[in-house]
Amino acid sequence: MAKSQSASLERKKLLADPILCTTIVLLVVFLTVFILYPLAILLVDSFVSDNGITTDIFKRVMGLSNFRRAITNTLKVGFLVGIISTLIGLLFAYVEVYVKLRTRFIEGLFKLVSMLPVVSPPFVLSLSMIMLFGKAGIITRFLLKIYDNSVYGFWGIAIVQTLTFFPVCYMMLKGLLKNIDPSLEEAARDMGASRLKVFMTVTFPLILPGLGNAFLVTFIESIADFANPMIIGGSYDTLATTIYLQITGAYDKQGAAAMAVVLLGITLLMFMVQKYYLEAKSTATLSGKASRERMLITDKSVTVPLTIACSALAIFVIVMYICVPFGALFKTWGYDFHLTTKWFEQVFVRYKGLKTFKDSFVLSLISAPITALLSMIISYLVVKRKFKAKGFIEAVSMLAMAVPGTVLGIGYIRGFAGGIFGTGILQSLYGTGAILVIVFVVRSLPTGTRSGISALRQIDKSIEESAYDMGADSFRVFMTVTLPLIKDSFLSGFITSFVRSITAISAIILLVTPSYLLITVQINEFAEKGSYGIACAFATILIMITYGSVLIMNLLMKYFGTSKKVKFDE
Repeated sequence: MAKSQSASLERKKLLADPILCTTIVLLVVFLTVFILYPLAILLVDSFVSDNGITTDIFKRVMGLSNFRRAITNTLKVGFLVGIISTLIGLLFAYVEVYVKLRTRFIEGLFKLVSMLPVVSPPFVLSLSMIMLFGKAGIITRFLLKIYDNSVYGFWGIAIVQTLTFFPVCYMMLKGLLKNIDPSLEEAARDMGASRLKVFMTVTFPLILPGLGNAFLVTFIESIADFANPMIIGGSYDTLATTIYLQITGAYDKQGAAAMAVVLLGITLLMFMVQKYYLEAKSTATLSGKASRERMLITDKSVTVPLTIACSALAIFVIVMYICVPFGALFKTWGYDFHLTTKWFEQVFVRYKGLKTFKDSFVLSLISAPITALLSMIISYLVVKRKFKAKGFIEAVSMLAMAVPGTVLGIGYIRGFAGGIFGTGILQSLYGTGAILVIVFVVRSLPTGTRSGISALRQIDKSIEESAYDMGADSFRVFMTVTLPLIKDSFLSGFITSFVRSITAISAIILLVTPSYLLITVQINEFAEKGSYGIACAFATILIMITYGSVLIMNLLMKYFGTSKKVKFDE
């Protein structure tokens, strides 16, 4: 009875607030048109032909040997990368949480490695891998005198993806390990168990759901990855690259749509397992914080080998990132190592670098505040309001996380090239900068929404209710009370969205037209041609932009965020 009365009161409040009602309707329309509709049109393309509903398109696609091979290749790489990334991430997390690190230098290494994949373009390590271990690679050609090696293919993709994604596992598992109550492990130690036995019988079972969660996140990232297989895959096709080639090389839009549905089906299945089973199980296993501080391992027989192993891998990853700027400064990589600025000069003089950076910067800068604000609005509605469409808004806004960029790109081509359902409505969006901005927003929305939901759940409801009691409407409460309290999440969402947008490639490579030159597309194009000097020059400037953005975010949070230091007059 009380629940029904409360629900009735919430409905009355909602209907009495036209701004809130309008916001909800516009959100539902936006999410339906730009997330659900492109995915639905792929299903329509895959099952509907001139003869009606049929499975002939799937049968034709499944009959293609290159597609069957691509599925096998994708799953092999995904499983290997998922397993190795999870194990390396666990090693790094264990060393940071359980082992006493001797120097600040090593602590700094760990922090740097955890941040690099977030702020770097997705294909930087592929470029570095080719420059270090390719036929003209410094290590293979000049140090080891190996001339007939090939870094392209299965192992090239697997190594690059592992180095790219293991920091994600490291950050996920670090939080889990910190939440384990030390008294559980110390009780086992007091009973005579060795450190290995304690880990295998106490620690490992507690973090097992978290390990599965980390594996699935990495697996999804791996099979959805387009940039690395495109650059270092060679003839080793994956699903993402096969879909791209099917539409750009074979001009088979229906076939590409069917392939995209297969890839989407795999990622959605894994996402559902990760989101609704393993993530919930992991939270239930480790609830709350550790009751007291953990006694760190100081035994040199343990600390020294683990620290050396992690430091060596961290330094190797950093060296690979450093390779890209050097690749842009050498005259001819692999043959002439005299320093030069000619590649940077050619970027701006010959290859319209100024327009490229302007287009990328402007489109990303437009999408960033839209994404940040939308994320906060969705988070606010999900956490603070009760209405029938709430579950729909939350689920669809998070859905983009499970959709590979290539799949979304195909969906937008099929969905908007002729307008919605071929009616011509919104056809004018296709081929414009507006559709690129929308793709950037959709791709970054889940990250910002998750951050906003976490922040809003920490705010007491009474703070906002007091504003309502004083006569403020929902818009005024959100802008003057809620948003200022979660401005750290807003700023974080803004910069994260900007960085993700300016480094995106998989979703926009099929949508970009000659009217817009984007940095990532240029890097991909020159890397495919073997023009590594130009590719490295573009990538170096892009890295500087993204790192600069993160530094600006940190400064903004330091001086304007909710956690800023407050000075009191004495």
